[in-house]
Amino acid sequence: MSKFYPLTVAKVKHETRDAVSLTFAVPPELKSTFAYQQGQHLTLRAMIDGEDVRRSYSICSAVQDDLLRVAIKRTPGGLFSSWANAHLAPGATLDVMPPMGHFNVPLDPDSERHYLAFAAGSGITPILSIVKTTLLAEPKSRFTLVYGNRASSSVIFRDELSELKDVYMGRLKLVYVMSREQQDIDLFNGRITGEKCSAFLKHWIDAADIDIAFICGPEEMMHGVSRSLQEAGMAKEKIRIELFAASIPTGEHKPRPVAEGAHRQTEVTVIMDGSAASFTMDKDKESILDAGLRAGIDMRYACKGGVCSTCRCKVVEGNVEMDVNYALEDYEVARGFVLSCQAFPITDTVVVDFDQHE
Repeated sequence: MSKFYPLTVAKVKHETRDAVSLTFAVPPELKSTFAYQQGQHLTLRAMIDGEDVRRSYSICSAVQDDLLRVAIKRTPGGLFSSWANAHLAPGATLDVMPPMGHFNVPLDPDSERHYLAFAAGSGITPILSIVKTTLLAEPKSRFTLVYGNRASSSVIFRDELSELKDVYMGRLKLVYVMSREQQDIDLFNGRITGEKCSAFLKHWIDAADIDIAFICGPEEMMHGVSRSLQEAGMAKEKIRIELFAASIPTGEHKPRPVAEGAHRQTEVTVIMDGSAASFTMDKDKESILDAGLRAGIDMRYACKGGVCSTCRCKVVEGNVEMDVNYALEDYEVARGFVLSCQAFPITDTVVVDFDQHE
């Protein structure tokens, strides 16, 4: 799972002034390697000005499209996103890691469910994949999508969403919320917040009729909407959230005190791709990922912000503490999975396994 593969960019489409979608040409021998589920993401790697830069971007195509496509929105100060929007063209080659992520639910052609999604900005990318895949895979299911943007000009996939609305007229409800463009209905003006979600649930959406909800956008919006849905009676386990890369929180690690007389170093063993490598690191000064990279181990990672789950692994011996976790579900943490970019050893020995997935 940690291996990158060189893939050729087959198509580049400018979706908005500051967002492009990339379609990759996947050779026949890699079709199974790059088979994906709706809502998953790819980790891309490129050398930019001599620097190894990695970022994760969500797949925006339906599973049934048989098309590997991601969208990249330019973010202020974003090294990879700015480079991709300005320089990538058909024929370019990027190193790509196979699809990862759990922002989805199993689909059943016999199901008759009502799904709800709240997306903001580039948070639409995995949601588009989920909406298209679900409507195709579950002919009796419906989808309600609330999509927030500043203005019409910044709506990513506007034409594609309109086409979906026409095709699935009775099964897809689509509402745009604009923060800087006035619309006739006041409910559709402003930013998507917990309060805005509550207003939707009061006047337009019946929470009791929703089976599964997906939320993708900035951290504040994500938590606000999730809280509002739970207050309206939705069970937490029916709400799936995905923080998009542009909203990676920033924060410094605050070391925890090491007890007097205790060992200050940890022996860490990393199991990956069937091999094991060990190194010694100081307790609670740097993450297992950073220490492993410094020791020369080619560990997989992308955002380093606890968001993308690329560095997910399982603690099979010892204990660690995580600073933040925006990617793992509660049940994954209960089974021992951690994000190595946020994992700080607190025992004298720690063994983490990147090959275990369940």
